[in-house]
Amino acid sequence: MLIPLKPGELPRLIPAVATGPQFNACSGSPRKLLQRLLISVIGGVLTLLISQTLAFRSQFAPVLLVAGVVLLLYVLWGPIVEAGRRNAALRRYPAAAIFEGQVADLFTQEVVEERREQADQSGRLELVENRRTWLTLELEDEEGYLGRVRFPYDKKHQLIRAGMVVRCLVLSERKDFSRIGALSDAWLPQLKLWVGEYPFLLRPAFEELCLKRLR
Repeated sequence: MLIPLKPGELPRLIPAVATGPQFNACSGSPRKLLQRLLISVIGGVLTLLISQTLAFRSQFAPVLLVAGVVLLLYVLWGPIVEAGRRNAALRRYPAAAIFEGQVADLFTQEVVEERREQADQSGRLELVENRRTWLTLELEDEEGYLGRVRFPYDKKHQLIRAGMVVRCLVLSERKDFSRIGALSDAWLPQLKLWVGEYPFLLRPAFEELCLKRLR
């Protein structure tokens, strides 16, 4: 079942500015966080040093000073910008609707999240892969198959079963939803559990809207 959103409801469900959970999701792994920190510290310090060196000899010194401060804060604004970009990718769709259906099927698969080379005990380079188990839910309603929601598997997901009610936001370029462009994270009301790779939705607002529109 698809229930189209009214004008103005989509921006209230997917914010333009990053929320706390979205910031955390875009902060990434400890390795990615360390990379951001190194870029922030090294880039910021070098730029500030150059600006101080040119302070009395170049008209670009104030620009470099501002750039240095911005780079120092990269570890903070980097995830905010990334979250805003991901939110905008869904906010741009002209048509959005609440979906209520069920889990048609579910399965796990191993996903390679990172590949890197490192030296073994003999000093030779070897390829190391970081793998993680992901769970995929296939969604359907009385009209048939809708799409998939994928996310890293955790112990709390062991209770998910085929046939359970699932709700999410469906986005499309077409008003009749004949072609689905994207799905948001999903809500399993029977388990009071949210699932998804990224927390697009303001979840309390979505739950409240479902209570109003799905009576």
